[in-house]
Amino acid sequence: MSGILFDDDSWRLYRRHKGLLLLVLPGVLFFLLFNYLPMLGLVIAFKDFRLVDGIMGSGWSGLDNFRRLFGGADFPLALRNTVTISLLRLCFGFFAPIALALMLNEIRLSWYKRTIQTVTYIPYFLSWVILGGIFLIMFAQNGPVNQLAMMVGIEPIQFLTDDFWFVVLIIATGIWQAAGYGAVIYLAALSGISPDLYEAAVVDGAGRWKQTWHITIPGLIPTIVTLFILNLGHVLNAGFDQIYNMYNPMVFDAADIIDTYVLRRIVLMDFGLATGAGLFKSVVGLMMVVLANSLARRVSGGEQGIW
Repeated sequence: MSGILFDDDSWRLYRRHKGLLLLVLPGVLFFLLFNYLPMLGLVIAFKDFRLVDGIMGSGWSGLDNFRRLFGGADFPLALRNTVTISLLRLCFGFFAPIALALMLNEIRLSWYKRTIQTVTYIPYFLSWVILGGIFLIMFAQNGPVNQLAMMVGIEPIQFLTDDFWFVVLIIATGIWQAAGYGAVIYLAALSGISPDLYEAAVVDGAGRWKQTWHITIPGLIPTIVTLFILNLGHVLNAGFDQIYNMYNPMVFDAADIIDTYVLRRIVLMDFGLATGAGLFKSVVGLMMVVLANSLARRVSGGEQGIW
């Protein structure tokens, strides 16, 4: 049987890299158990699911859950808010780590560079339960930020009750929390650029700006394209942890997203509708990744893309 599945060359390759394959095994098991196995539950989206009957015992409902999903009044609002917040994150949040990495790359004092890098990526490891509480205090109507604004003659800003300012707060704090950690990937890519290119540029009389424009940024393009394609897969993930810990009924019309909508349906025991919304998110994310990868390969002549 083994001879049918693997030829001699495959077995020799397996024996040579057996240690590396064993190192990969825990990661493979993790994704199988927590990412792929739960996908069997997507069948609930096509059933009239009842807890007492279980998944297999519940009757089929066809596309009724999706008709209720798109025909309801709440989901279109949640979809609009999700797309708006996600696009704003993509437009501003995606380029923030690139800019931070480029600035860190220009710092010549190694101790200062390490200090700034450490300070900027520490917030990524703090839970939004903690950060949300801090920001709710800081940006409250009588919080420190508005107190400072009034000291310089600026009227208090309703960060937590005004739709526009709440979205601005969500985007800004999200960038602050994730930019430092995201910059690590780009700094790793920058370390792979040959120093000989910069030395040749200096000989040709290129300054720091021209070196950045003609050497550094082109060297980052493969990493930027790959991460941009992967981020498109999360285009309908507007940041549940952050929004759930910071929003309130006053900004419901601007902050209610698909994930909070799904949570409400789960609380109401409407598992079919909640699963249908989750499946819709996954299908849209998959389509965006496939289309973006195809476009990247076509524009770059097959040089860029994930596959």
